[in-house]
Amino acid sequence: MTHAEQDFRRPPGPDGPVALGIDPETLQTLQSLREEYGDIVAVEKPSGRLAYFINDPHEVRRILTRRHAKYSKGPGFERVKMLLGNGLIVSDADVWRRSRTMIQPAFTRQAIHRLVEVMRDCAERRKRAWQDAARANQVLNINTETNDFALELILVSIFGDDCEQIFGGDDNPFAFLSQDSARDLSVVMKARALRTYMLELVNARRASDRTYAFDFLGMYMNAEDKLGQRFADKELLDELMTLIIAGFETSANTLAWVWHVLSKHPEVEARLLAEIATTMPDAESVTADNATAMVYTQQVLEETLRQYPPVWLFTRRADEMDVLDEYDVPAGTDIYLSPYVLHHTERFYPDPMRFDPDRFLPENQPKRDRPYFPFSLGPRRCVGEYFSFLEMKIHLARLLPVFRMIRTTDEEPDLELAINLRSSGDMFLKPELRSY
Repeated sequence: MTHAEQDFRRPPGPDGPVALGIDPETLQTLQSLREEYGDIVAVEKPSGRLAYFINDPHEVRRILTRRHAKYSKGPGFERVKMLLGNGLIVSDADVWRRSRTMIQPAFTRQAIHRLVEVMRDCAERRKRAWQDAARANQVLNINTETNDFALELILVSIFGDDCEQIFGGDDNPFAFLSQDSARDLSVVMKARALRTYMLELVNARRASDRTYAFDFLGMYMNAEDKLGQRFADKELLDELMTLIIAGFETSANTLAWVWHVLSKHPEVEARLLAEIATTMPDAESVTADNATAMVYTQQVLEETLRQYPPVWLFTRRADEMDVLDEYDVPAGTDIYLSPYVLHHTERFYPDPMRFDPDRFLPENQPKRDRPYFPFSLGPRRCVGEYFSFLEMKIHLARLLPVFRMIRTTDEEPDLELAINLRSSGDMFLKPELRSY
């Protein structure tokens, strides 16, 4: 018996099979389905499996929050698992719950605030490099620059004192992660070699009586579950790889888009500069409290994440029967949720291609069911969200007052729609030193 013949409330949708993946064609398909059938659409995939595309904010929120236990990771995570193992992003059920509980203390605001000085120092090093480039009249590959900044920051945040070894040699063994965005099999093989290297760092710490400064590695190594058990080596390495990849890619991609946007919107840049001048005007004023006071900067970052959500497509699979307001979700149904489509739906965000940080003014914030989820929602919401916002604010506060970025072309970059949303080609900007 086919799904169409079963007795359940099925959403509208096309009769023939529809191919869905994680690619540009899928985005076009989802946008077309929404325009023709509405915000909840049912399709049969070529395999015969039933799939729903859900663009209704209320139902998206319900699936990701109150009903999250009824769903596991959906199609498309196989490639991610090859790279990250069974870490927090990939794992499900009891494995995920145990890992999340063990890792959560490392991401409290109090813990993250201990890394503010690291964030400031990384921004200062990037500032000196850009000053040299500006004086030499060079053009910057802003994708490479933000990748390198964010990767350095997450490595120092994870490995702390051990970064003397990581950065001290001729080759940083982690450098390929920021240099190669393909995430293909060759990158997977290099990442596996990294595991051996990281385990050597872990074992060296275990054998040492040295006292290490606060870092994520120490927190992860000492984390215990409710039975007092720590991560096994494979579990620890899976979580470290997850933290490295997820910890730099989101911030790096978002910052690249921010610099691109600011090069087109001097009025936004001027308001940012005015806020930075009053909240974080110098290196001594780089504090978590001052970052919290950067309200307009937060709006700019949130609007950037609306237009360019790092994960443009989430998938889930129903493990048991679920019920939406108007439709039923049979067990085994694949669920497709797209922050990109939702964030660009006209009735939720009028004139969605226009960059407007005032959409996120505190008084304009949508209420409980706001149609916005760049970091997902519910228990599986990104554990590093606060870390990411804090690092991006400090980066902008230390660099924007020094540099005006000049566009080298009027062409808009195309989108690369793979596991993460990036620009399909590198974006180049020319740094110009501001006169005071």
